Amino acid sequence: MDDELNITYITLDGHVEVHKYRYLYFVIMLTVYILIICCNFTIVCLIWIHNNLHEPMYIFIAALLINSVVSTSNIYPKLLIDFMSEKQIISYSTCLFQFFLFYSLGSSEFLLLAVMAYDRYVSICKPLQYPTIMTKTTVSIFLCLAWLVPACHIAVLVIMSVDMKLCNLTLRGIFCNNSIYNLHCVSSRVRSIFGVITVIITALFPLLFILFTYTRILIITYRSCRNVRKKAAQTCLPHLLVLISFSCLCAYDIIIVRLGSEFPKTARLIMTLQMILYHPLFNPIIYGLKMKEISKHLKKLFCQTKAIW
Repeated sequence: MDDELNITYITLDGHVEVHKYRYLYFVIMLTVYILIICCNFTIVCLIWIHNNLHEPMYIFIAALLINSVVSTSNIYPKLLIDFMSEKQIISYSTCLFQFFLFYSLGSSEFLLLAVMAYDRYVSICKPLQYPTIMTKTTVSIFLCLAWLVPACHIAVLVIMSVDMKLCNLTLRGIFCNNSIYNLHCVSSRVRSIFGVITVIITALFPLLFILFTYTRILIITYRSCRNVRKKAAQTCLPHLLVLISFSCLCAYDIIIVRLGSEFPKTARLIMTLQMILYHPLFNPIIYGLKMKEISKHLKKLFCQTKAIW
């Protein structure tokens, strides 16, 4: 506790031998961070530049990738500072802000994937109505709701946590996630109930909607010709791969707080790194390789770069 400024600092205790391997950690994380930004923004720029990619499906992909970069930027700069610092600490107010961004953007990813599933459903199952349903206004409303609904829910949870008394100033993690609840002296029943409601609205409902939508697509395409099945597989498979990957990592994040100290520190660190290393790079690779139009423009870009060099 800083008595002069009345700031409460929390120790991030999730690092493993950070003083011994600080330079190695720093180089690896900085390299990955640069790769994440470059890979994601390369595809975003391709979607922005090429007119044939100005369709709802590609706009939603661009939104998902931007969401991923912002989420990564919420964690990586602080991590890089911690690797080079003697003490890995963070103020409680900054910790809550990091918590807010981490979960609001994470929930937004579920909602964006749900919107993308709906877009594919309309495109494959109702192709004649697609232009009238997926208008620019509809796309804009979907994007706004995907970011605003989770932000409002997580903001309420943060406000509930601001004035709660802390009995523990050591966080078992390398950034502020739901482990911050273990810092409080008493658990709030109201906050717990609202937290469950938030998970249901921003994660469970979108997940069920996605599963329902893709089941409908599967049933309809099964009855259709081979070309329709091929188109459905090309556009739906990347979304499903991203959904499976993200759902597994979110399940880990929810479970880890329940296990508490029973989970080994090294294993906890490895799983946390999976969340912030693997998934932000997984999205652009999947969409870059599996989406035919994006892949085509990427090949052209690399060929032009080769020709220059």
